Amino acid sequence: MALPVASVPMWASLPAVIVFAALAASSGPADAQRKERSGKEVVDAACGACHLPGKDGAPRIGDAAAWAARTGQGLTMLTDHALKGIRKMPAHGGSTGVSDLELQRAIVYMVNNSGGKWIEPAAVRTSALTSEAVVQQQCAACHQGGKDGAPRIGDRNAWTPRFAKGLDRLVASAVHGHGAMPARGGMPDLEREDIRDATLYMFNYGLPVVVPPPPAPAADPHHKLISGLDVYFGMIRADALRSQAGKPGGTRLSIPSGRGYYHLNISLEDNRTHAAVSDAQVTMQVSDGMSVETKTLERLAANNAVSYGNFFKFASGNAYNITTEIKRPGMPSAVTARFEFKAP
Repeated sequence: MALPVASVPMWASLPAVIVFAALAASSGPADAQRKERSGKEVVDAACGACHLPGKDGAPRIGDAAAWAARTGQGLTMLTDHALKGIRKMPAHGGSTGVSDLELQRAIVYMVNNSGGKWIEPAAVRTSALTSEAVVQQQCAACHQGGKDGAPRIGDRNAWTPRFAKGLDRLVASAVHGHGAMPARGGMPDLEREDIRDATLYMFNYGLPVVVPPPPAPAADPHHKLISGLDVYFGMIRADALRSQAGKPGGTRLSIPSGRGYYHLNISLEDNRTHAAVSDAQVTMQVSDGMSVETKTLERLAANNAVSYGNFFKFASGNAYNITTEIKRPGMPSAVTARFEFKAP
């Protein structure tokens, strides 16, 4: 079960051909019911055949230099190599009777007997740990009390100099181990993202939680607030108005014949008093970039509401810019509101 690394010469990375051979004969359906073996048991039964003597370039158990280059890859990568097979090493070490967890435990056992300080996994991780869980499960053993000079959790004065060369450098240092700290904090299946989040958690611990403001409501494309004036834009198909024309309470508008007509409507309200504006002069220009149609909107009063509207014709599939100019007595200049519409 040789576990290669790109930084070592190819001759030193060639894995053994025979790994877990002793277990192959005993694999079968009954294996699913057995108790998961420890790393030592798997190594004694299989891995040691190649990794004790260093057969076929397999990293020899006890050779700290050979294993140090591999520990930086982490348990996830080393397990992936063993499961898929690489170079001369067959997939799953040539034995389907070894579970993923047993494979991980065997790797950790060989690493730890070659100068490493990894924790043998109790179970295969099925989901990512939260940063708080990582810190409580492992990092706190040293960082809670500052053991061996480890910066204490929440001590930003101690952490800040370590961030001087950037978070990526700090994470890389934790991945490969530094001083008394073992590679990946002793949890070999921690990914870089886990270590990064745990580092930030320890740095930020104790800071007041800042609750983000609620997201601003999405802008209403049919409403504009301009110079203290609320401008509301609406439109309805002429076909729909025609269907109501002959009914009690139906529209009294003079509806043009033909396809593509819409009735465009503007309602105005004073933003401060919320009073409807009924003394405005409203002009509307509709353009698709090729043609322009400009009309004065007629004042409409119904059910104690006042609005301004007129009919415009739209070509199917075209996008239009709709510019409304509003003038009121006493206003120093006209107010312009722009809207968009794409004809279906």
